[in-house]
Amino acid sequence: MSTPVPDSAAVVDAAIGSRRSIRAFLPTPVERSTVEAILQVAARAPSGTNTQPWQVHVLTGASLARLKGALRAAYDDPAVRATHTEEYAYYPTQWQSPFVERRRKVGWDLYSLLGIAKTDKQRMHEQHARNYAFFDAPVGLIFTIHRVLQQGSWLDYGMFLQNVMVAARARGLDTCPQASFTQFHRLIGAELNLPAEQMLVCGMALGHADPAAIENTLVTEREPVAGFTTFHD
Repeated sequence: MSTPVPDSAAVVDAAIGSRRSIRAFLPTPVERSTVEAILQVAARAPSGTNTQPWQVHVLTGASLARLKGALRAAYDDPAVRATHTEEYAYYPTQWQSPFVERRRKVGWDLYSLLGIAKTDKQRMHEQHARNYAFFDAPVGLIFTIHRVLQQGSWLDYGMFLQNVMVAARARGLDTCPQASFTQFHRLIGAELNLPAEQMLVCGMALGHADPAAIENTLVTEREPVAGFTTFHD
């Protein structure tokens, strides 16, 4: 006989289970107090010896528009884009199974929804460029970490980021965590006047999902528990 799920667990499960990477947002503003509340609860994430490695930069209005414009200009110019490289390796330099198949599937599932053919390089370029517009979200988040901190703090940071996304869902909002910004860390650092000791971790779009956008119907697959778990009795 299964154990009944408490109401509180159902609420948390719903927030986690409904989290998806949203790639089209409505222009509906998000109140600053709501963003502050999300970050306040997210900061309850655990961190080794309570180091709390996260630093957050919240962009709206004119500041968001300026960064979006600078990023798009850099991305659209091949010569400029070639001068920008990631500061850390987010993805492996050599892909292998099953990771490469999962990566390809989510990419082509998205392009299929959008009607983008494998040979349509221009539309692929335009779709990828939407990352640098934060997918039209009214709030852009840039996350940084102090360079003195090591791998453990990056693990802690992941829990903080997850808390941000789940807390947003609990408030009826959606997000898209984005590693694409890492290529342009120097540009972002200059635009936000980041101190030299701060390193870019990632960005995130935050807002209300556009229910009419076909790309927002994408639900990525997950392995069943039996596929990634070994029970040692």
